Amino acid sequence: MHQTTIRNTVRCTGIGLHGGRKVELVLRPAPEDTGILFALRSGSGTSFLSPKPRLVVDTGLATSLGNGHDQIATVEHLLAAVRGMGIDNIRIEVQGRELPIMDGSAASFVYLLNQAGVRRQAKARKVLAITQPLSFEQDGKYIKATPHDGFLVDYTIQFAHPLIGRQSLSLEVTPDAFATHIAKARTFGFLREVEYLHANGLALGGTLDNAVVLDEFGVLNTDGLRYPDEFVRHKMLDFVGDMAVMGLPLHGRFEVFASGHALNNAFLRYIEDHAAEYVEERTLALPESAPQIVPGVSAPGVLPSREGLRGQPALA
Repeated sequence: MHQTTIRNTVRCTGIGLHGGRKVELVLRPAPEDTGILFALRSGSGTSFLSPKPRLVVDTGLATSLGNGHDQIATVEHLLAAVRGMGIDNIRIEVQGRELPIMDGSAASFVYLLNQAGVRRQAKARKVLAITQPLSFEQDGKYIKATPHDGFLVDYTIQFAHPLIGRQSLSLEVTPDAFATHIAKARTFGFLREVEYLHANGLALGGTLDNAVVLDEFGVLNTDGLRYPDEFVRHKMLDFVGDMAVMGLPLHGRFEVFASGHALNNAFLRYIEDHAAEYVEERTLALPESAPQIVPGVSAPGVLPSREGLRGQPALA
């Protein structure tokens, strides 16, 4: 397939999950072979950072990237949207130290990409293809990868909560499937953990408007769940975003049990260290037709304009 970038520049503003401050985000087209490039703007200028497994510096509440001088937090939802919607090359400009949390899902970012449109580029797409079965396990949690022509994820979670329990979902991650089945699934947490985080000055931007919060018996959000199995769908969303840190798209079938940001990154580092054994870089054949961004995912609170997009989700 051809490499792709977005057709137009789009913008939004939102609240950062950790600091609770306003964050400005701009998505711009990028040349072939750029990959995903963060441009971090501050009072001292702009620095650049391309995601790599060993640039992940924190996986506590989210995935954070850093290069020793600059750091950007909560990248997984936007990376999931970029990779899930089939964008190879993009420049992500951020004014702030984290990406906006929006509604806690990737729906707002898919909406922005839909507004931007997609442009086919001349060069063929490169991928990292799993060539040998690989099983990576820590503390009973695991990621098993096998060769597959595409990106198929079979994800299972298990929580000792009456509303969650054991949930599984298997999906070939294509732009249509990502937009329809994954993008709108929100991050979730437990009330006792949220109270602890707020008491310690953490997750200051977290509210019921950008997360599903559970007490001991059910969901506190008045609008309930978007899917009965929203929890496993969001974990799959996180997995797609965390795998995008590899730089090139991954091709393979991934069976995942109870993984999180830390295990996802440890898995990528293992692949990176054993690349000659488990993965190879491939250049895909060029198709006749141009790829298309999938329409139809709306993002309340994000308002389109001719010059770009600006919006801010409501906060309780």
